[in-house]
Amino acid sequence: MGAGYIADTNVLIDFFLGRLPSESAQWLDRRIAKQELHLSVINRIELLAKSEPAAEYELMQQFVQSVRVLPLDEPVIWETIRLRQQKVAKVPDSVIAATALVHDLMLITRNTKDFKRVPGLALLDLHNESELVILDLLDQDPSLL
Repeated sequence: MGAGYIADTNVLIDFFLGRLPSESAQWLDRRIAKQELHLSVINRIELLAKSEPAAEYELMQQFVQSVRVLPLDEPVIWETIRLRQQKVAKVPDSVIAATALVHDLMLITRNTKDFKRVPGLALLDLHNESELVILDLLDQDPSLL
């Protein structure tokens, strides 16, 4: 597992709306500051699809521009096709999962039920308090990944 993360859109929305536990929000904020958080093109589309209210859209635009959006390139396309052939997830989730797998990233999501079906995909649920202990350990020693 690489030293980076990709976020599912539901986690980002929870983060911006203040719905994450405070410790999780602080952890995610540090990942953003360290440029360890990445997005897929699906995240970008989902975050920018809603243009109202204008202040919220501006915030989303600034956020998307501040992180690396990973491309929908050939390796991600082929991995997405493989996942769709296995019927493990719908197209948007398959693209996000494929992007995580191709780039060796841990997926931060609230939707662990669906993503657990993706073989080899490492998941982190910031709403699960037991996983917060893991976050503390990773902060102290990132080589544990």
